[in-house]
Amino acid sequence: MKNILYIVLMLPFFMTSQDRINGMIMEANDNNERIGLAGANVYWLNTSIGTVTNIDGKFIIPYSKQNSKLVISYVGFKTDTITIRQPKMVNHWLKPLDNLDAVTVTSRKQTTAKSYLQATNTFTVSSDELLKAACCNLSESFETNPSIDVNFADAVTGTRQIKMLGLTTPYILIATENIPSIRGASQAYGLSFIPGTWVESIQITKGAGSVVNGYESIAGQINAELVKPSMDDKLFVNLYAASSERMELNTHINTKVSDKWDTGFYIHGNTHHGVHDVNDDGFLDMPQYDQVNVMNRWQYTNPEKGILSFINLKYLNDKKQTGELDFDPKTDKLTTNAWGSEISTERYEVSAKLGYVNPEIPWQSISLQSAFSGHKQESYFGLKQYDISHNSLYSNAIYNSIISDSRHKIKTGLNFTYDHYDEFLVTPNLDSDYERIERSVGAFFEYNYDDLDKLNLTAGVRIDSHNLLGTFITPRFHARYTPWEKSAFRASVGRGKRSANIFAENQNIFATSRSINILNTTGKIYGLDPEIAWNYGVSYLQGFNLFGRKADITFDFYKTDFINQVVVDYENPQEVNFYNLEGKSFANSFQTEVNYNVFTTFDLRLAYKFYEVKTQYQSGELEKPLTPKHRLFANASYETPLRENTNAHWKFDATFNWLGAQRFSATDTNPLAYQLDDKTPKLATLNMQITKVFSPKFELYLGGENVTIVRQSNPILGSDDPFGSYFDTTFVYGPIFGSMYYAGLRFKIK
Repeated sequence: MKNILYIVLMLPFFMTSQDRINGMIMEANDNNERIGLAGANVYWLNTSIGTVTNIDGKFIIPYSKQNSKLVISYVGFKTDTITIRQPKMVNHWLKPLDNLDAVTVTSRKQTTAKSYLQATNTFTVSSDELLKAACCNLSESFETNPSIDVNFADAVTGTRQIKMLGLTTPYILIATENIPSIRGASQAYGLSFIPGTWVESIQITKGAGSVVNGYESIAGQINAELVKPSMDDKLFVNLYAASSERMELNTHINTKVSDKWDTGFYIHGNTHHGVHDVNDDGFLDMPQYDQVNVMNRWQYTNPEKGILSFINLKYLNDKKQTGELDFDPKTDKLTTNAWGSEISTERYEVSAKLGYVNPEIPWQSISLQSAFSGHKQESYFGLKQYDISHNSLYSNAIYNSIISDSRHKIKTGLNFTYDHYDEFLVTPNLDSDYERIERSVGAFFEYNYDDLDKLNLTAGVRIDSHNLLGTFITPRFHARYTPWEKSAFRASVGRGKRSANIFAENQNIFATSRSINILNTTGKIYGLDPEIAWNYGVSYLQGFNLFGRKADITFDFYKTDFINQVVVDYENPQEVNFYNLEGKSFANSFQTEVNYNVFTTFDLRLAYKFYEVKTQYQSGELEKPLTPKHRLFANASYETPLRENTNAHWKFDATFNWLGAQRFSATDTNPLAYQLDDKTPKLATLNMQITKVFSPKFELYLGGENVTIVRQSNPILGSDDPFGSYFDTTFVYGPIFGSMYYAGLRFKIK
């Protein structure tokens, strides 16, 4: 086994030296705009040496004197062949193919890019897409994306949770620059700890992800790429104020220290101390809070030696207070005077990435990633207390190369994770200190075959040795087939395994009067077994031209089957029970989406989604609570033409969501006054934003969320008796506050 592993790791090193060519492939247009084509094929004529362009249309390809004809192709565009005499920068514009009626096809750069060539079902959300909504933090960055569902976790903390393929964030691997970041203690609130202005782009992968990033992903992967000091504005200021009295400030200051070093200081602060009780239930509709979040980011770039490195230092302090209107933490904390809650989080992170591309052999690269974080949360909810400390260490070493030629690419490497959890819990029926250490060492190998035409396959496997989960293998496979122009059939299958942090991931249970019970005792984590699931998926993407404008349509279906799951059972309204799955648990997700460039600078996105998510509870097989079976989505965005000299223009964006009925967990054993219907009403919301761009340096924006004023009238069950037996804040299916309007400005110095 050791000899085989040695051969696998060392085989790619036996390569020959060659020069390289850098360049960018763009879409030809009347304005000569630099609209990069992501996923274009670039290869040497009559050879198997080639590559594909990245999200910005850029590429690197090895060069030798034996090759002089460079072929550039992309579905829907004319294939070009250019002559190369020596290594140089190549910038090339491809012309779209005319259709049968000789109609000119026009378009503009998409703010959400889909690839026709990758094996994985991955799409990239650009910073331009994020600016279509307020997007104050990562949890608010998916409002214009139909693949991600966003809702509040409860009626008091204001915490937003996201879902993909019908499953919540613990089943999604969420990373920052491919380093897992939202996990463990940060699962409940961590999405609000990444400011939106820090994000350059977001890559979303549906289904089984890559084995390179770990074994925990089950429903998909979300990776947030941060802005780069060398590319970001020298000065960026974003001010935001909302009718709810929420205020935010984001400031970026970037400096070039030397010809190779750049650094950036990123400062984020938000505050809200308004008192709102629109539904007159005696509770704050949104928490009062203060957050300070700072990051110092260093970038080292040495293209001659092929080195790129980042070092990040982060610090966060976040404080929330919520509860009854007359709650005063100085006198009422952990008493029955008034129900209240405070959540105080302090977090620091240090991370580093080092990338090396061999200048002589550009298809060989090594990447080293390392991150350490310390997370401390102290909180109480009425009479319940929950504190958690989580120290985490992550490291990953990745080697990239090819076998024989560039059609055969490999990734291989090792990674190590260490997590120390210390939880303190005080509830009426469960009072304990839970402490554990998790350690794992893993090795992975991923092979990609790309015939530079119709077929792209990625097969990966990793083996991990974990002190609590044991030794296990994680296989994953992705395939893409293109039978005709502008098409992509995809299929994927993969396995995921994870330990459930039942308290950190379900902190909304503390804002109830339910007793908390763990019904299993033989497992190694809270007495429970690890969660294991298989994910299967198929998708079809087809691009086409409609009335001379670009369009595409996507159909995808994904199924997640749990071999074991830690069931969170709310079906007894006086209890929440945690236990190992006995029976079936699955999530079926179907989605269809249409994107259409209706006319110049006007884009339309329509989507329909169907969920079937069921679990075997002690009371029988039931639909997962608060998961709509049907969802309709529409987004429209329009920009006026640029004014000469100033580039001034207007932007208009609108997003519509319609949600079908959702099942409430059972309340039929409560007294009649504290019973709910079996299902929620259907609801529809509309968000809108207008942006006036005065110049590349300055813009103003004005927007409204839930402008249709849809509001859940009684989100808190038993609000009249918060220390009684029927108090519950987890029955949230829609907006609580009603409509909210905001305004802001962005100022930049390049």
